[in-house]
Amino acid sequence: MSDLSPAQQDVLDQLGATPGERPEFDAELRYELRGELEKGIAEHVALLGAEDQVFANKHALSAVHGCETKYLAEMEFPGWSVPLARGTIVHKAIELSINWRGSPNPADLVDEALGTLEHSEQHISGFLQELSEVDRAQLRSDVVGHVTAFTECWPPLERRWRPVTESKVRLELFGGQVILQGKIDLTLGRADGRRAGKVLIDLKSGKLRASHLDDLRYYALIETVRIGVPPRRLASYYLDQGRFHPEDVNEDLLFAAAGRAAAGIRRMIELQLNHRDPGLLVGPQCRWCAIRDTCDAGQRHLNEFDDPLEDLA
Repeated sequence: MSDLSPAQQDVLDQLGATPGERPEFDAELRYELRGELEKGIAEHVALLGAEDQVFANKHALSAVHGCETKYLAEMEFPGWSVPLARGTIVHKAIELSINWRGSPNPADLVDEALGTLEHSEQHISGFLQELSEVDRAQLRSDVVGHVTAFTECWPPLERRWRPVTESKVRLELFGGQVILQGKIDLTLGRADGRRAGKVLIDLKSGKLRASHLDDLRYYALIETVRIGVPPRRLASYYLDQGRFHPEDVNEDLLFAAAGRAAAGIRRMIELQLNHRDPGLLVGPQCRWCAIRDTCDAGQRHLNEFDDPLEDLA
């Protein structure tokens, strides 16, 4: 591929690999990981009623490993925020850009994404319809900036790379009583037999956070148990900065992800069954908490430490 900018060439360098750089994994790995998950939560699942279910995704796991009080509040009062909406619209516009014929204008992609989501049956529809014109204009401006960054820094994705956007993954344990699910922003490549070849990519509009690595490792875990071959590489891509934070996948990483997922599910079950009081942990996430106006600890943190200019998307 010729006539690439340095940023676009960097994307290719980060995601490409020679055959010798693509590791092979044992066929039994998927069963070992599934066993690790089931062993880690079996005693807690036994406490559930026959009709009870636990649903885990990257947001729930990140929340329950952080402030359990915020996690329960979001379970009771699920809602949308501007950062969450911004990320959703960015991902939709990028999905359109990958499948759009020709070279679309980023603003046109954003308008199409906004229109599609606003008139969809998804929960974000009502949030977008209720935005004021000023808030909508600001949201659109922010999203156009992120989508422009993607189109400037990423090379055109060739069909032979098998690009897939917003791909859903799901894993059921204990007859469907525990469900791990998620949606990967972008996947490239595929496995070849037992040889890893796929790359999982999360597109981020904010700053680097440790939880971003955990999110991708969680996806890698589900992907491995699902198809039997791990992805080759994980990468968070920060649109504002035009840079990757990559990580190669190995067995230690996958077993660590299984341990974290099991620990999070144990916490979810304990809280769901009211077996203990939820813990409270203050931090930047307090700004977007559903109960921040009634949480004394959160209010103190916001008044003393929070930076209003920090981007949490």
